[in-house]
Amino acid sequence: MITESLKNSTMIPIGAAMKVRLERIKKTEEEHVLIRCYSISDEVTEIMNFVKSKDDVLLGYENSQIFHISLRDIYYFEGVDNKVFAYLEHTVYETKSKLYELEELYDNRQFFRCSKSSIINLLKIDCIKPALNGRFTAKLLNGEQVIISRQYVPALKKKLQIS
Repeated sequence: MITESLKNSTMIPIGAAMKVRLERIKKTEEEHVLIRCYSISDEVTEIMNFVKSKDDVLLGYENSQIFHISLRDIYYFEGVDNKVFAYLEHTVYETKSKLYELEELYDNRQFFRCSKSSIINLLKIDCIKPALNGRFTAKLLNGEQVIISRQYVPALKKKLQIS
């Protein structure tokens, strides 16, 4: 006999070893994520950090107004003239954080330092391609292009698991 929770759940295979189970619940129940694993691998840590970052927000400033910006909406950060800007799909906000502070805060999330002046959201990359002098160019989902400096290319390849 199928129970109500099994009727509303879906199993999705991920690779050879991990499965994801999605279970629909009633609105009166609390939403949560449960990860069952033998050990806490890099993959499990990455999943945990991603789930935790879902609700992370940053303050953004535009024309003397302050906005709450969800981290998941940020395409990349860029440092220009001692200021740091957060680039969203169609909007740019100034942040009061330093680039190195953002790197420290969000390095274990979906963000990656791609040059001395930029940090990119890996989940917003549409494609990457080699450019001149060992650099790469990342085309983002909003059509913008960001340069990945050659000194950061090996770390990017490792993080994206490409050779």
